[in-house]
Amino acid sequence: MKGKKLSRRQFVGHSLAVSAALSYRNILGANDRITIGMIGCGNRCQGSLLKDILEFSRETNVEVVGICDTWRQMREKATEQVLAATGRKPSQYIRYHDLLATGVDAVVICTPEHQHCTQLIDAIRAGKDVYVEKPLGMTMDEISAAYDVVKASDRIVQNGTQIRSLPAAQAAKRLIAEGDLGVIVKAEQSRNGVRPFWYGYAERQVSRSDVDWEGFLMNVEKRPFDPKQYAGWYGFREFCRGPHTTQGLHFIDLVQYITGAGAPQYATAHFSQVHFKDGFTVPDSVEITYQYPEGFLVRYGQFFGNGSGRYLNIYGTGGQIDCSNWSWNGQWKLSRNQAVEGEAFSGKDLPQVEGTPHMKNWLDCLRTRQQPIAPIEAGHAHAVAGILAEEANLRGRRMVYLPDLRKIREA
Repeated sequence: MKGKKLSRRQFVGHSLAVSAALSYRNILGANDRITIGMIGCGNRCQGSLLKDILEFSRETNVEVVGICDTWRQMREKATEQVLAATGRKPSQYIRYHDLLATGVDAVVICTPEHQHCTQLIDAIRAGKDVYVEKPLGMTMDEISAAYDVVKASDRIVQNGTQIRSLPAAQAAKRLIAEGDLGVIVKAEQSRNGVRPFWYGYAERQVSRSDVDWEGFLMNVEKRPFDPKQYAGWYGFREFCRGPHTTQGLHFIDLVQYITGAGAPQYATAHFSQVHFKDGFTVPDSVEITYQYPEGFLVRYGQFFGNGSGRYLNIYGTGGQIDCSNWSWNGQWKLSRNQAVEGEAFSGKDLPQVEGTPHMKNWLDCLRTRQQPIAPIEAGHAHAVAGILAEEANLRGRRMVYLPDLRKIREA
């Protein structure tokens, strides 16, 4: 206070605090730091998204200042993760509205699928930049509303389809753009597993006193607390449409990215519970075929009960690419097997190119204000593919997407 003398101990302490603060600003640019809040802090957040932000935080000058989750244990674990990495403890929130009401600059949305669009729209209207996990949404109405809100803003939005950021994906995109694969005729993935991935989540122990059940349900029909639905929401259609939107859309987004295509035009689909029939409502087996306006076909198949038969190939009149290796340094194979008459070779690696990790791309764009690699257009397009397949299965008919109307109808 003015006129009040400091003791020597107070003066020294004050001087050290000021010196530390000035040093902190000079070294890290604290006054220019971008603050980030995490909405949804489960396994995907802690093991990947939050981990990536903390890894790149120093070079991008960002700080995680808020942790939000309806499950107490997840909030606490994520908070400890930030504290251990930075020495600073972020604030905790149960409801995402309370986090959005703070001065945080950007948020990462890593919540159940039924929450994505509502939280994205609310975050944009609160003036936040957003990283949102895939799928963008579960219905045409909500993804179109989210798209319009984002496009009417100046916010930076990255969708969580990180496979397109792999260096190998950049190499494949360049190869196709240069015409070296000829005319694209088909892409297909078979992604199988011994046991549905939602089983492991549903086996987690959760107590009613530790969670905000109503905050989890959001717009879904109210019901009594169900620990199996809360912990294992991947297995219930109110919160997740199934493996084709949780895992399959990584493949669909990849195909759309490296070919330059938008959303598919037609889809046929068949979903079934073949083997795992014990209270979950999502299918354990899916078969989907898409046709794109460019003319090529895309097939996605997935079943649980046997983990063999996995592959991912993109075929052109000039060869095929094996895109199965999704590790950061993984290389994809180009082969000409019977693609060109009189020419055949197998196992040639695609040329190596540089890539930027998906999360770092978003963090960089928060400063440059350039569009990230997976903008809202990409999120809308992959969500259309998921919903189109959903409608084809429900109706047992070939369905068509009308982009001018943003509607899905029987073909």
